[in-house]
Amino acid sequence: MARDGLLIGELAARTRLSRKALRLYERAGILPPVRRTESGYRVYGLDAVALLAFVAQARRLGFRLDEIKSIVTVKRSGRTPCLHVANLVQAKLDSIERTLSDLAEVRRQLQALLVASKSRPARAAAVCPCIEHLTVVKEGGERDGTLQGDAVSRRVRSVPRR
Repeated sequence: MARDGLLIGELAARTRLSRKALRLYERAGILPPVRRTESGYRVYGLDAVALLAFVAQARRLGFRLDEIKSIVTVKRSGRTPCLHVANLVQAKLDSIERTLSDLAEVRRQLQALLVASKSRPARAAAVCPCIEHLTVVKEGGERDGTLQGDAVSRRVRSVPRR
């Protein structure tokens, strides 16, 4: 059988991806529609190896499949996707910075909770007094008895409840 390309098992072996992943990328529109042999086997072009190497690298960098598809779509349209990629990267960096800031605030709150729980006398509580009797103080000094909301704009302070 003459076929110019790779069967799914051959492509999977070359790229170290599962057949299931290849079919997923095909359904998602990342891999172009494939030719089929007379017996129905998928035949991928040799360029699929390079495309899948790109996909693997993009996944390692945290790109979602829809983002990867959008990059590939720009490239297939004949344009260079660099500006599009730069915008996606900037959005990812902004998101990571917000997450790191939120995590740093949660870390500070948990450290304050640990310090406060060691210095407090035992109190009655439904479950845990160190959490139940903790007061969260917003940046403006306003009290809030919950830990909900924007963690970046709050700090934990051990203030007895009245």
